[in-house]
Amino acid sequence: MIKSVKLRLAIVLASIVLAMIYLFPTMGGTLPDWWGKIFPTEKIHLGLDLQGGIHLLMEVDVEKALQASTDRMTDSIKHLLEEEKIKVAEVSRVETATIKFQLKDANELEHLQTFLHDQLPAWQHLSTQGATVLYQVSDKERQRIEKLSLDQAVETMRNRIDQFGVAEPEIRVQANNRILVQLPGVKDTARAIALIGKTALLEFKLVNEQYDPAKISAAELAKNKNLEVLYEQTRDPETNAIVGKRAYAIEKKSLMTGEYIANANVRFNSQFGEPYVSLEFNAQGAKLFDQITAANVKRRLAIILDNNVYSAPVIQERISGGQAQVSGRFTAKEAHDLAIVLRAGALPAPIRILEQRTVGPSLGRDSIQKGFISMVVGFFLVVGFMIFYYRLSGLVANLALVLNILFIMSMLALAQATLTLPGIAGIVLTIGMAVDANVLIFERIREELRLGKTPRAGLDSGYGKAFLTIMDANITTLIAGIVLYQFGTGPIKGFAVTLSVGIISSLYTAIFVTRLVFDMVSERRPLKKLSI
Repeated sequence: MIKSVKLRLAIVLASIVLAMIYLFPTMGGTLPDWWGKIFPTEKIHLGLDLQGGIHLLMEVDVEKALQASTDRMTDSIKHLLEEEKIKVAEVSRVETATIKFQLKDANELEHLQTFLHDQLPAWQHLSTQGATVLYQVSDKERQRIEKLSLDQAVETMRNRIDQFGVAEPEIRVQANNRILVQLPGVKDTARAIALIGKTALLEFKLVNEQYDPAKISAAELAKNKNLEVLYEQTRDPETNAIVGKRAYAIEKKSLMTGEYIANANVRFNSQFGEPYVSLEFNAQGAKLFDQITAANVKRRLAIILDNNVYSAPVIQERISGGQAQVSGRFTAKEAHDLAIVLRAGALPAPIRILEQRTVGPSLGRDSIQKGFISMVVGFFLVVGFMIFYYRLSGLVANLALVLNILFIMSMLALAQATLTLPGIAGIVLTIGMAVDANVLIFERIREELRLGKTPRAGLDSGYGKAFLTIMDANITTLIAGIVLYQFGTGPIKGFAVTLSVGIISSLYTAIFVTRLVFDMVSERRPLKKLSI
């Protein structure tokens, strides 16, 4: 224990000043311009139950992710078979996670199986019928792909939401391939849902101009498996409403996808001031885009997002700069949101919203009001009891209680924590627990005084003997709070945070601060009697 009263006073005053600096942005409203250059500007964030927002329960279509993984594996294995000079008539996906190999010569069957055993260790042989071999993804590999797609979906959502500007979002994986998303403070529900749930699969495909898309029949499309018809939407420049569609005959083979995008930003056309999205590819993407444009000069290259054609410019010359642009009569907001999803990456699979709840701010205001009333009532009941039962010593404990609340709120601001309704409950509980340590100390001091000790000796003995009991009780509660935070969900975590922070703060104020007050009084004049 630090014996110097002046040093301890300096520590307490410094902690009060720091607490007020961290709490000022939350309590002070609009901050002056110079504040952010010197002091922190983070406020205490309010949770979904206090400020309103969106609650979404979403499900990832992991079968689609497995299907996409199988398609990529099919394309990859085709090239390897060509290098190995194994003659196959067909390599295709026949089910979600099954690949069919059709050999030209059945005598190469053994060679093929040896090759596939080496190249596809995570796949298992399903059946062989003549020159046709079926391979299926193993259960272990299926589980790995499903987990990877869930983790990637969470990370992609988090990146999008961070760029959208939502403070303290909660995103976590639940059972049955589901993801819970809570976005406090979001007002534009439709925009947020569209941003989170957009698959954002960007593809570059060639336009086949030998076909007139308006005259292609369903029979021709069924016959030509390498062709599809996609549409570019035409919008009214004033209302942004869809006023027409333009069809394109598109070759199904994707020459390049958005996985090579390093950055995406909104730019404005210098001639008409229309927004577009400027893309920058990484090193591998720049090389690939250079090869694509060099091999297809004077052909149309369609830029497709989620099966919608955004533009289909003619490649006039080889493009070696590793840049491209997506235009399509966007509004500035649409271009901004598109840039976000392209920067954050594509979702690995489609996402379906199972449950959607919007919490209005009026409910949050009601919760805050009732929570504040409960804090005030609890505070004054505790203050009144301490003054009534311990007299002037009770005032010292009440001073520690006021500082305790100040320190709790400032630590929440420092940690950029989110205050929820259960969190307020944790603060109310802490108010009652905060004076518990002082009750133990004061009762021990009373016992020492009854034994005939002097007030000074009673103080020393009371604080010394009660210290271990106080630490034991509070540390066990702190451990419980840490366990709740580690394994609990959103509301439980909010309660655990304020409870744990309150315990640490109450130990400091109840032991360190109150002892300082008694020592300052006794230093000025000898203690002849304690009002306890």
